[in-house]
Amino acid sequence: MSTAAPEPLFPETPRQPHLDEAAIRKSPADPVPPPRRGFWQRRVRDPLIGLLTHGASPEKLATGIAWSVVCSLFPFFGFTTGLNAGVAFWRKLNQPLMQAVNYALSPLHLIMILVYVRAGEWIWRAQGEPFLVIEMLRSFKELTLGAFLHKFAWAGVHALTAWSLSAPLLFALAYYPARAGLRRLGHLLPADRQSP
Repeated sequence: MSTAAPEPLFPETPRQPHLDEAAIRKSPADPVPPPRRGFWQRRVRDPLIGLLTHGASPEKLATGIAWSVVCSLFPFFGFTTGLNAGVAFWRKLNQPLMQAVNYALSPLHLIMILVYVRAGEWIWRAQGEPFLVIEMLRSFKELTLGAFLHKFAWAGVHALTAWSLSAPLLFALAYYPARAGLRRLGHLLPADRQSP
């Protein structure tokens, strides 16, 4: 009877040669990471290209921007967000884009209220007490709603008149440059990703 050594339960596997992890990371087959992208590319250009690649045409986006410019300069506090949302829903426009334009135009909105009141005073040939934004804000805090409306109703009529007359011009001034810029941006896309 010959005694043979029993076979091991777990046969040894040949050891792999030790690879340096740093050498693996620096392998020439690995792609070089892309350069760091700037703020405007990440926050403005890339989202616009994203919208273009999801079927939104440059004309449709430019229409949304133009409507948003008009609505964002509506000469009354607290109405621009709702006005933008309503127009976006009515015209089936890009809601986030319109609200972003609305937010970006907030400082200009404050300035344009005074411009619209002055232009409306000129259109109506109004004479009387000059309109001051600071006085309006102070009165809004101190007066009742009825007293505030009585004091500033004509300023509102003047501002609304000037805004209404300027709205078509604002639309055109926003639409045509936006359309041209978005068409140019659309040409940067690969042919298979351009919207029809």
